[in-house]
Amino acid sequence: MNTQTKHSLMLMLCAFIWGTAFVAQSAGSGMGACSFLAGRSWLAVLVLIPTVMVFDAIRRKSGTDAKPKTAAEKKKLLAAGFVCGTLLFAASAAQQIGITINPSTAKAGFLTAMYVVLVPVFGLFLGRKGSAQLWVSMVVAVLGLYLLCMQNGFGGVERSDMVLLLCAVLFSFQIMAVNHYGPQVDGVRLSLRQFFVVAVESSVATLLLEHPAPAEFAVNAVPLLYCGVMSSGVAYTLQILGQRDLNPAIASLIMCLESVFSALGGWMLLHQNLSAREVFGCVLIFAAVVL
Repeated sequence: MNTQTKHSLMLMLCAFIWGTAFVAQSAGSGMGACSFLAGRSWLAVLVLIPTVMVFDAIRRKSGTDAKPKTAAEKKKLLAAGFVCGTLLFAASAAQQIGITINPSTAKAGFLTAMYVVLVPVFGLFLGRKGSAQLWVSMVVAVLGLYLLCMQNGFGGVERSDMVLLLCAVLFSFQIMAVNHYGPQVDGVRLSLRQFFVVAVESSVATLLLEHPAPAEFAVNAVPLLYCGVMSSGVAYTLQILGQRDLNPAIASLIMCLESVFSALGGWMLLHQNLSAREVFGCVLIFAAVVL
């Protein structure tokens, strides 16, 4: 199996886990957004610590070593973990708040998928040229958003829609940060440090804003375990590893499949339905993402 195929499969599995995690996040929407994020992030850290050790053992057998050796390499990894982690905290908090306000997995999945359109747009500010195809996709995406979110015209935008659009913007920055730092540092170590930063920042936000009871974590144990172990620990590591040596456009296209899996998960597991107008809006957004 060649490198591109292997990395594409990593990102496809990542998209499946992320998409089905919307169901778990919706199930856990009864507790505070920062509390839920803190719980899943500390679980991710606990999973990733032995994961780093396993990867190191495998590499030692093959005669390689991914540990940062120089002060410059350690500083680079520290900076990468802080930047990617802070952006992931902000994006994930916005996403969980949006789902807490309105637990529709389909809408949350499709609005979050707008990062695939936003990444190339923000790339224009970094000197990357945009094509006519990019601008057509933006028009189609905006039309889809109108049909999906604005049931009663411009006055019908829900607060959760605006929060989820902010989430898409923040995820765009996080993806660009991973594209920047990913090739420069060890991917599994970056994932661990990224989630340590998320865990610390979300814990501080929890103590300042929410003060959850321990019983809340027990009641939401299953959603927390799935999001912490699979969505955070496994899927984000797959994202960092899968984006290496892969065309960013192809990577974004594969990861956008999370929106499809989120809609299917909400339909099959939560029995959530969308109106014909909302379905058409979802189709247009996905078409823009594919384009």
